[in-house]
Amino acid sequence: MSEPLLFEISSEGRKGYSLPPMDVPEKPLSDLLPETAVRSKIAELPELSEMEVIRHFTHLSTLNHHVDKGFYPLGSCTMKYNPKINDQLAELPGFSGVHPFQEVCDIEGALQLMGDLACYLAEISGMDEVTLQPAAGAHGEMSGIKIMRAYHEKNGNPRKKIILPDSAHGTNPASAAISGYEAVQIKSTDAGLVDLEDLKAHLDEEVAGFMLTNPNTLGLFEPQVCEIAKLIHSVDALLYMDGANLNALLGLTRPGDMGFDIVHINLHKTFSTPHGGGGPGSGPVGVTSRLAPFLPMPVINCGKSSYSLDWNRPDSIGKIHSFYGNFGVMVRAYVYIRMLGAKGLLRVSEDAILNANYMMRKLEKYFLLPHTQHHMHEFVLSGDWQKEKGVKTLDIAKRLLDYGVHAPTVYFPLIVHEALMIEPTETESKETLDEFIEIMIHIAEEVESNPEIVQNAPQTTPVRRLDEAAAARSLDVQYRES
Repeated sequence: MSEPLLFEISSEGRKGYSLPPMDVPEKPLSDLLPETAVRSKIAELPELSEMEVIRHFTHLSTLNHHVDKGFYPLGSCTMKYNPKINDQLAELPGFSGVHPFQEVCDIEGALQLMGDLACYLAEISGMDEVTLQPAAGAHGEMSGIKIMRAYHEKNGNPRKKIILPDSAHGTNPASAAISGYEAVQIKSTDAGLVDLEDLKAHLDEEVAGFMLTNPNTLGLFEPQVCEIAKLIHSVDALLYMDGANLNALLGLTRPGDMGFDIVHINLHKTFSTPHGGGGPGSGPVGVTSRLAPFLPMPVINCGKSSYSLDWNRPDSIGKIHSFYGNFGVMVRAYVYIRMLGAKGLLRVSEDAILNANYMMRKLEKYFLLPHTQHHMHEFVLSGDWQKEKGVKTLDIAKRLLDYGVHAPTVYFPLIVHEALMIEPTETESKETLDEFIEIMIHIAEEVESNPEIVQNAPQTTPVRRLDEAAAARSLDVQYRES
């Protein structure tokens, strides 16, 4: 450690400064480095002051859109505000400084937090046991499907198919296929719900399970979910819930009470931890007691006076993460749950549902609403009316950028033409919702009076509209020296 700066006052009262000696290497740094690490010529870098650097990166940060800056109604992604207390507590040295290679006896505090969080998630979801290992929702799906496979193989009855509705998230059939199953699609009714007759027609002894999102991607609750559970269980298949939309259910109902056997939970959505830019995420999986032996190992043992990791799991699907999961995300979710409590979590879902339905009713006169019944936490509009004027949903999404609002999810779910999938979350005020509603109405009016301005949007962003089709077909990620 270098010596502190010394301040001395002379007898004349003048302030003098005494600097500690500097450690100057005897040889140039270039002599201390291997030849391959030494530049062949001087780097042509600009000479900038600290202030100029700070202003540069501050300016770049204002060009990025994020929840702290503005409204982010990205449907199905639940882009809610992340309270700063989550980050502050996750930065405590005992959490941020813990290392997965430490001895278990040195990290019992972390194990206790994870054990308690798993218990909270089990209670919230109605499941019997929860693993925190999966690093994302899709990773949770794959883990759940591996548990399905292990269950059926243990019973001596391996299966070949996983069925799912046509409104499913794209990760559902992908997870089924990557796990070696045939993905079979069930159609939806005109009301946007599972067609029970089509489901019955596809049920047989080769079905391993049914992957269902509830509320579904249209934002609609499946009122026949208990009957669906009975049908699935009648052929000894398992009912899996994609928990991406759990933000609509907190305190109102639980997947376990509906008959689900497996559920994954997105901590980075429902429990308010930062996500975007590829991560980090966390996708814990909850199961009923008959599936608990197949959970990935290790499992946290919560003793009366100590915590440990149980590796003696002969029926486990194995390890699915390098260590135990994304611990920083778990800390944030734990803080969020403890801060809100049971009543607060109930209020989360109540306000999310209220905000979505308020916005939906305000916009249904200006955009086609394919499903007019009461929704849950999100809703899906169609841009078909605007398309008749030559304006596509993508154009509307680009025009929103000119008003400083992030666009909602577009062209999903696939069963809605020109889909605009909007999820306001519970964290937005009525004033923010009203501002977004006014912008959407204004864009609808622009389509009628001046469609070209919408077709050519965005007009005010630093980068104008890109040729996304060409970029997808001619992907070029090669580094070039300037």
